[in-house]
Amino acid sequence: MSYFQGETPDNYEQKCLCTLVLDTSGSMAGSPITELNKGLNEFYKAVEEDLIASSRLEICIIGFGSQIKNIQQPSLISGFKMPELVVEGSTRLVDAVREAIKKTEERKQWYKETGQPYYRPLIVLITDGEPDAKQDINGLSVEIREAVNNKKFTFFGLGVQGYNHEKMEQICPPSAPPLPLSGYKFSEFFKWLSNSIGIITKSKEGESITLPPVSDWAQLKF
Repeated sequence: MSYFQGETPDNYEQKCLCTLVLDTSGSMAGSPITELNKGLNEFYKAVEEDLIASSRLEICIIGFGSQIKNIQQPSLISGFKMPELVVEGSTRLVDAVREAIKKTEERKQWYKETGQPYYRPLIVLITDGEPDAKQDINGLSVEIREAVNNKKFTFFGLGVQGYNHEKMEQICPPSAPPLPLSGYKFSEFFKWLSNSIGIITKSKEGESITLPPVSDWAQLKF
């Protein structure tokens, strides 16, 4: 039984679920959270203006500090307004990613139950720190690798200034190592993400696709 049982689809277009797992811990205060909120709103507008993506992309937002917050349940752009993120507390990163994996599997089950085809979901982790001391990084790493290898979802990790690259590298699958954000170029990152989703949602099943280059927003030299 799906968590979403009883929900009626807005349409029967092929769906693309993108779950954003966003660090809202205290270290994100100031410029990081301000620029992240700005980038999220620009992402929303870019998808809203793309007729195909807006009818196929479902966005889910999970925030994490000392608590895990289901900020936005999976929804088409027409079903919500982008929330304003606020910071608090520590960094329950592992718990938040596990919540994203759980939510992704539940939504896929709902797609199947309601007869909606879907693209491989995306999970995007954005953090500027490292998980709290007692968080199970090793266990999460195994879960992500197995799921990615079995094509259950695609995983991206974005490291914001101050993040622990070694631990992020441990979390991310070898096929998609963490990418460090250059400065606070969230707007450029979300432009890349919206362009990528536009390509994905216009593709046909089994078609090989090429995503845009990441040079506009990633700091590729450490």
